[in-house]
Amino acid sequence: MQHKLWTAVCAAGLLTVVSFGQARAESDITFAAFLPLTGSSAAVGIEEQQGVQFALEEINAAGGINGHQLQINFDDTQGKPDQAVLAFNREVDLHAIPAAITAFSVPSLAIAPLVTRKKVLVINPAAQADKLGEASRYLFNTMPLTRDETEVLAHYLVKTLGKKTAAIIYENSAAGIDGRNDFSANFTRFGGKIVSDEPVPPGDTNFRPALLKTASAKPDVVFVNVVQGGTLPQFVQQAGQQGNFPTVVGTTFLTPAMGLPGSDNWYYTAIRGTLPPAVEQGIMKKFGTKSVSVYSREYYNATHILATVAKAVLDAKEELTGDAMREELLKIKTFRGIADVSFTSNTAVRNIDILQVQKGVGTKVAEGAVGQN
Repeated sequence: MQHKLWTAVCAAGLLTVVSFGQARAESDITFAAFLPLTGSSAAVGIEEQQGVQFALEEINAAGGINGHQLQINFDDTQGKPDQAVLAFNREVDLHAIPAAITAFSVPSLAIAPLVTRKKVLVINPAAQADKLGEASRYLFNTMPLTRDETEVLAHYLVKTLGKKTAAIIYENSAAGIDGRNDFSANFTRFGGKIVSDEPVPPGDTNFRPALLKTASAKPDVVFVNVVQGGTLPQFVQQAGQQGNFPTVVGTTFLTPAMGLPGSDNWYYTAIRGTLPPAVEQGIMKKFGTKSVSVYSREYYNATHILATVAKAVLDAKEELTGDAMREELLKIKTFRGIADVSFTSNTAVRNIDILQVQKGVGTKVAEGAVGQN
């Protein structure tokens, strides 16, 4: 069964700690979004929030979910697992939410046992730690996980570009370690060799020691898996200061670095997805940005997915519970919005492209598929 997301309906309301948007009515439907709105990950969290907010306001104009307004409570996790647990318990206890949107791997994994116990449907639009694939039967990932992207990237580097050696610079966090392990395993499996492996602390902006050690190993490429996107401009700048630094490659996590001065000829994977031009222009106009980030795009799409599922539950004359929403999500299976997002498991199947930065612009050079050998 397939649904077209752009016809989904609902409304808007925001909450960080205080309510934002329209006044709440008893007939409203309330979900939550657990995002890092303060702290070192706030830049990404705000982009995620913008995607949700725009989707809510957009679909609010269409009339609501079967006449009901949708409220989204934005609950700040600061990107920390303990704060995520507090936020989840707060939303369940105070608002009895049947569904939510989450962000970042460590906070999402921290709430996973509670998600299962409380039977709340949770959509993860961007975190990619491999453990999220089996974290909870109620937690669904709308993007492929790190293991999928690194497989596509490693295959292209070895089999198409003929790269034989690689170094790794990775953030010492759950998602960073996953990327490092997955890339190492895949690059080796396809015939390459890892010659250097350097961790960096989360949020660190001094990459020079890792860059120096990496350059001394003289790899063909350097796989970079830094999850804190706000630190990537410093990475690009410092890599450029090395002089003749090897070609940098990465997954979606590296997207904030791509197009910055010094990133030409770098390669990265991207989960295929395109916003309608009117939506893209609308987001940029509303928030005063020059482009729409992958995070805004994916969280916009996730909001539409939740709205579509909620409408299906109400159309079936069922009570809006996490169990009922999970069942309808699996019945719908394929959601057509920014891309075809299909669920045959708790992690969606989506196309993965390989891009190279050419004159400051990420340009698709190949299409990849999971399961290559």
